[in-house]
Amino acid sequence: MTPAAYLALVLAVGALCQLAAYRLRIPSILLLLVAGFSLGQVVSPESILGRDVLFGGVSLAVGIILFEGSLSLRFKELRGLSRSVWRLCSVTVLIAWVLITAAAMVAGVEWELALLVGALLVVTGPTVIAPIVRQLRPTRRVSSMLRWEGIVVDPIGAVLAVLVFQAIIVGGSEGAFTLAAVTLARTVGISAVLTLVIGGLLELAMRRHVIPDFLEGVAFLAGAVGALVLSNQLQAESGLLTVTMLGIYLANRPGLRLEHVREFKENLQVLIVGTLFVLLAGRVTPAEVVAVAPTALVFVVLLILVVRPASVWLSLLGTEATRAERTLMAFMAPRGIVAAAVTSIFALEIDHAAERAAEKADLGGETPLETLALEADAERLQALVEASADLVPLVFVTIVVTVAVYGLGVGRLAERLGLATTTPNGVLFAGAPTWARQAAEMLNGLGVPTLLVSLAPGEVSQARMAGLRVERTHILSEYAVEDMELAGIGSLVAATFDDDTNSTAAREFGRTLGSQHSYQLRRQGVGTRSTQRTATRLTAPVAFDPPLSAPELEQLVREGMQVRRTKLTEQHTLAQFRERQPDAVQLFYVQGGRAQVVTADGTTPPSGVTLVALVRPRREM
Repeated sequence: MTPAAYLALVLAVGALCQLAAYRLRIPSILLLLVAGFSLGQVVSPESILGRDVLFGGVSLAVGIILFEGSLSLRFKELRGLSRSVWRLCSVTVLIAWVLITAAAMVAGVEWELALLVGALLVVTGPTVIAPIVRQLRPTRRVSSMLRWEGIVVDPIGAVLAVLVFQAIIVGGSEGAFTLAAVTLARTVGISAVLTLVIGGLLELAMRRHVIPDFLEGVAFLAGAVGALVLSNQLQAESGLLTVTMLGIYLANRPGLRLEHVREFKENLQVLIVGTLFVLLAGRVTPAEVVAVAPTALVFVVLLILVVRPASVWLSLLGTEATRAERTLMAFMAPRGIVAAAVTSIFALEIDHAAERAAEKADLGGETPLETLALEADAERLQALVEASADLVPLVFVTIVVTVAVYGLGVGRLAERLGLATTTPNGVLFAGAPTWARQAAEMLNGLGVPTLLVSLAPGEVSQARMAGLRVERTHILSEYAVEDMELAGIGSLVAATFDDDTNSTAAREFGRTLGSQHSYQLRRQGVGTRSTQRTATRLTAPVAFDPPLSAPELEQLVREGMQVRRTKLTEQHTLAQFRERQPDAVQLFYVQGGRAQVVTADGTTPPSGVTLVALVRPRREM
């Protein structure tokens, strides 16, 4: 198989796995790992691409993933959570490193490699956290903590692994501590300087409009890759810290608009994640997994039941995090692509270090004593090579089990703690006119959560008097788009009197809720000619049957129509309802606790659902 054919196959497998995972509502990484593992038994990625190309590509891809994730980290998200996030990214890491090292030693790993495993597995990872958060849709506070920890700790774990690795290679000499201190200082210093220089240049180019809109994503990608490679050239494995700092710097510069960059990076990240997991999983053989299984299972059980709960609870004591939030964080630590990639790289580096030590031993020293020392060092490193043979499959099993346990189990835990829902079925109303408030009351009575957003003081006060959840803000405000709590919300109905606001809101919230769940009211006074119709890409699906504009719905309310609900059964079907209420406007139908917006081109079940509609109350329903 040619490299081009192999890469095409990997891309296709990655895309299909992620699509299947979305449909099955399971973590995509599980399918990617299984598919990559299976494909690797047919053809090895190293045999097709070569080791240098494979690991060079992996290093670049991981850097791009961290850069994309760090572009979403804004300091304003930390309001009320700064101490919690700071401790998750510092104290939790140190405690977890010590405990993971101890767990690895209990499982039978050599103490030097146990230190390295501890450093490698303090990470969680955006490639795992992001899909789970997208599916789970937890509260803003929990989402912020998970994303900050997942993205920031990844480069910290990589740097920590570099320090441990260098100490292992040097051995127990007196210079090990000095070397580690110098390496850490160089890593932080290089990352800070490159962040300020490259970040400053990109910011200046954006503010001076040097980069056209269609090249912003490419320019930022080039800047991130350049920073990664240059940083790694100046100090080994410092690039991940550099790109993470670069992304955080750019994300928090005031007035810097990065929408084009984020959209470009999000699409690229999905492509890269699928490819990376398939490639790296393909390097593990069934024999390696079987050989390491007993050790790995003991190790993973300790990680899940002891290490993570202890490190989170100890580090978050006395912070702003609530008991429920600490509990959820204690049982949410899946490992991702950074752990897999960096482990593979360090296993390879141990091989290289042993080869160099053997060459030096063959050449001998200036004295017999130096020759003996060189030979002893070569033997020590060769023993590490043999012991590290199980390192990659150990981490592979850890990733699979932690993703399965946390990805499949965290939803139920989050629901019981009241921090998220795996089946968001609520409705967000942009605007709070009379009919929307009545619909919200009906939906609440059926167990469907609702949220109304309006700037009109009268609408807000009446909604609050009715006991409805309401936010007084504009639906397109920065707060509504970026910070408003959407836990439990599954769909949007944009119902303001401004058609352009409705269209923009539906497109914006469609990124979070899904475009198929974001609706707007029918636009007012739109003709049928092509010169009068709004461009399709600037509109959203039109809600309700028949579809009406905001003034038309308001006029029906003035005429006395009200929102009511009726149960459709075999004895009282949808057809009979329409006969008795010929001028009714069907708004929603509720089935199994989930509300679905009715549309003119959709299909409403004839029975077995509860219909919420705008009707004339003088008629019996």
